[in-house]
Amino acid sequence: MRLPKPRIDPLPESEWSDEVRELLPKSPDGKLRPLNIFTTLARYPKLLKRWQVFGNHVLAKSTLPARERELVILRTGHLCKSGYEFHQHTRIGLAAGLTSDEIAKLQRAASEWTGKDAALIRATDELHADQFISEVTWKELAQSWNQQQLMDLVFAIGQYTLVSMALNSFGVQIEEGSK
Repeated sequence: MRLPKPRIDPLPESEWSDEVRELLPKSPDGKLRPLNIFTTLARYPKLLKRWQVFGNHVLAKSTLPARERELVILRTGHLCKSGYEFHQHTRIGLAAGLTSDEIAKLQRAASEWTGKDAALIRATDELHADQFISEVTWKELAQSWNQQQLMDLVFAIGQYTLVSMALNSFGVQIEEGSK
């Protein structure tokens, strides 16, 4: 974590309005146990509501397969030095089919990757460094992914860069007891 404590504290449950309760994601059992990212953003309900629409597309409605989506999200979290993002998406990445070794490898050199995964990692690195995917990388990606998937790829990397910037700057902390 870049900050040892939050700059913006999560909104405590005692202060949740009906609007905030409605916005906070529920666990599969229907109970409210929102992550610190959501309770921090709950301090600004209008922003949370609008951000969730886009975030939900990137995370749940994207045309990218889940494994590949998580590959680029985790790489983005690593490049942005977002411990919170990398921590949260490690669990999601494992559930999406990434291995522990692959997740560890995302924190090392891009040259360790091959095939379609290498192109995704290279695209992530290029967008992070230059806000642009090179022609060589784009052509390689286009051999495996259609136009909508390429658009979702760019927006996934952009979304998680934005989220990492917010998490890092607000000092959002990993939840106590979280593995």
